[in-house]
Amino acid sequence: MEKYEVVKDLGAGNFGVARLLRHKDTKELVAMKYIERGHKIDENVAREIINHRSLRHPNIIRFKEVVLTPTHLAIVMEYAAGGELFDRICSAGRFSEDEARYFFQQLISGVNYCHSMQICHRDLKLENTLLDGSPAPRLKICDFGYSKSSLLHSRPKSTVGTPAYIAPEVLARREYDGKLADVWSCGVTLYVMLVGAYPFEDQADPRNFRKTIQRIMAVQYKIPDYVHISQDCKNLLSRIFVANPSRRITLKEIKNHPWFLKNLPRELTDTAQAAYYRSDNPTFSLQSIDEIMKIVEEARIPPPASVPVKGFGWGQDDDEEEDIDGEVKEDDEEDEYDKRVKEVHASGEYQIH
Repeated sequence: MEKYEVVKDLGAGNFGVARLLRHKDTKELVAMKYIERGHKIDENVAREIINHRSLRHPNIIRFKEVVLTPTHLAIVMEYAAGGELFDRICSAGRFSEDEARYFFQQLISGVNYCHSMQICHRDLKLENTLLDGSPAPRLKICDFGYSKSSLLHSRPKSTVGTPAYIAPEVLARREYDGKLADVWSCGVTLYVMLVGAYPFEDQADPRNFRKTIQRIMAVQYKIPDYVHISQDCKNLLSRIFVANPSRRITLKEIKNHPWFLKNLPRELTDTAQAAYYRSDNPTFSLQSIDEIMKIVEEARIPPPASVPVKGFGWGQDDDEEEDIDGEVKEDDEEDEYDKRVKEVHASGEYQIH
């Protein structure tokens, strides 16, 4: 780890805290997600790393390597200088239809690739879509902490993800097709880009999770009068927001939908994508799966009690403790909300018919 120097903290994700670091020799900026050694290094972490490592696509954050510090396992990834798509909407407001389509096309391209590799993301949302620093930003999908591979795991049935983005069948506590659940989440992402609000939340009472779940199960949403979008766009949303996943539009059908095809960048066409994978592109990570799993297994061993955890094993620690405490509190609040949402649908009040 001597080859990196800390630049700043980036925030927190599902399973860890992230920081921006710079390679001392190449000056390349990378993002590192830190997960405390010990019991937090579980099957979910191993799954995230292995699934992410297997993906190589322009619209997916590149996985680089995993390293051990005395106190943490660090996942090294590509740094997206443009930040979260969520923050872009918060600062600039809702997008025009053309701008929303531009990002949606990239999102679908990345998700379609994941599915072709038999990996469903299961937590697609604006906060997990980053932008690079180019003038015409390239969208990058990140955070594979909830991802599942059909090659390695059974069909999912656990309730994971972020409440506002969760598909009805995921709330129903039965086995579901993670790929079709991802399609629903892509639809929520598109809606938020267009409207600037979540489709199934009561804007007057956004923390009323019972009402949100009820609206999701009933597919109760509308396009506000002040939002002017084309009939093709409305049609696409209506085909995504279908409670019965077997009747929901598929990614293949989305890619052939007239709204999606309008102004489709050449690099996102099937022909260009196929050419990219025929080319001699190396994998982004030079670490083998065996090397990675050996590091992950070692990370399961807790650090000695004499080693302070707050410093991540290197870097500046002076004012870090206060920042990390703040992030933990925020995570606790989100976890509590998710827990209460699960309690509601676990009661059996809402079912798909």
